Formats: sequence, structure tokens, C-alpha cells
Amino acid sequence: MGSSRLFSRRRQDLGSKWARIVMAILATVGLIDTGSITLHRWGWLGTLSCPGGSDGCDKVLNSAWGTVPLGDALLLPLSFFGAIAYFAVLGMAIIPFLPGIAERKLEITRRTWWGMFLSSCCMAVFSLLLIGLMVFRIDAFCFFCVLSACISIALLIVSVIGGGWDDLGQLFFRGFLLSLGTLLAGFIWVSAVDPKSPDDFQVGKGVPPVVESISTSYEINLAQHLSKQGVVMYSAYWCPHCHDQKEMFGKQATSQLRVIECAEDGQNSQRALCLSKEIEGFPTWEINGELFSGVKSLERLADLSGYNGKRRF
Repeated sequence: MGSSRLFSRRRQDLGSKWARIVMAILATVGLIDTGSITLHRWGWLGTLSCPGGSDGCDKVLNSAWGTVPLGDALLLPLSFFGAIAYFAVLGMAIIPFLPGIAERKLEITRRTWWGMFLSSCCMAVFSLLLIGLMVFRIDAFCFFCVLSACISIALLIVSVIGGGWDDLGQLFFRGFLLSLGTLLAGFIWVSAVDPKSPDDFQVGKGVPPVVESISTSYEINLAQHLSKQGVVMYSAYWCPHCHDQKEMFGKQATSQLRVIECAEDGQNSQRALCLSKEIEGFPTWEINGELFSGVKSLERLADLSGYNGKRRF
């Protein structure tokens, strides 16, 4: 029962109530931030106005590290996981205020303080990793990403200051170990998602990377069919998913496609056309007047465009 215990049982409410309220407010703002990005990427929310220029947000959110492909039709935004994390912190912050938990309030309060500290610690470290990635690798600025990082750091600070910890040395030791684990896992993820060639997706040149795969006659025939049907692929030269889509067709077939460059600083940019079409992610296919976002398999493109040729893709 000595001083080595992290929490004192003399108090019925561990930590500061004001700290919980502040964390609940911060988590709500973070949830709105990441939730808005997620809904926008899924097409459920209109255009997001990005302070500092929309191109920067587009480059970051559509980079190789901005989305996780799930199957043929869905790209799950990384912001989705951020929204889950903020929602979890919000829930832990307000649980002790709910009625009907008086008998277990001490235990719930203790566990939720630990939960908030550990969660915000992971979020802060991973956010700093993403900021470094944004600055040194993607070379673009995204206001919403910076805001999320600031909120994560603020949550960590408030959880330390307001948690009513008796043994800060033990707290910091556990936080340090968790931070190292998060940082290591983050570096592994960054390396795994990184495009094959470090020079391929450098922004500022305005020219997309060269397609290296070789097309078969089947891919060429499909590409020619898509072109004749007026199918358009809206792309950005810095978008790795767009490059992946082109590699599916191969070099010869890609040259037959109608590809519209949407990046403002891209070569032969048709930014105005992309804006008029309300293109919000790359690649986006326009087939028979309907927009389809995300990388599509050649079989899927053949189905959507009514292709009747041989399909040995």
C-alpha cells in the first residue's frame, strides 16, 4: 500500500474533472477532423476547403500512405483509423460522468485514465511520424493532418497533467516503451507502403513515372475499347495508385488510354476540367457519364464499359 502505487485510494475520483472535459472536447474536434476527411474520401461529404491550398491536401491524402486498398473497389482512408482512435478517447473521457456506475466508478476512472494516456501516447507518436513523412517524403502541406497531430499531442499533455498520477517515473517509463513500439511499427509500415523507387513519385517535376510493365494484346484491346467508348481516367502525376493502375495495363496499353492530368503543376494539366467534374480522388474513371473512384481491376473495367472481347488479363 506504499507510495509506489500509481493511484491513491484516498480519492474517489482519480485525476481532474476539468482534464477529462478538455480531453473530451479535443477528441471531439479530432473526430470531426478525421471523420470529415474520411467521409469526404468516401464521397459522402462535399468539397473540403484546405487552408494553405487544396493541392497540398490532395497530395498528402492521395499519397501511398494516405489510403489502404481493400479489395477492388474500396480505398480505406488512413483517417478512418484516426477517427476510431478519437472516438475511443472521447468515450473513455465521458464514461465516469455517466449515471449508474457509482459502484465501479473508482475502477472505471483508473482504467480510463490509463486508456486515455496510452491511446494519446500512440496517437501523438504516430502523428509526429506522419508529419515527418509529409514534410520530408511527400513534400506537401495538409492543414487537416497538422491539426490532427496537434490535437494528439495536446491530448497526451493533458492526460499527463490531469491524470492525478502518483508515480510519474513509472508512467513515463511505460509511455517510453509504448512510444518505441509505436515508432518501430510505424517505420515498418512506412517502408512497406513506400513506392518501389524513391525517385518515382517526387513531386514538383510534373511528369508521372514511367510505366514499365509490358502489355499483352488483350490489355491493348481493352484500352482501345475504353478510348473508343469515351472512357476517361482522371489522374495526378504524383499519385502512386494511378501508377499502379497504369501498370495493370502496361506501357503500350496505357498509351491508348485517355488520361486527364488533374494536378495543377502537372504536365498538360486540365485542372479546370477536373474541378468541373468534382473529382475528389485519384484515380477516378468516368464511364458512360458515371464516376468510379479508386483502382479497378481490368475485369471490372471491362464489365463497366461493356467490353465483349477476350479477357486473358
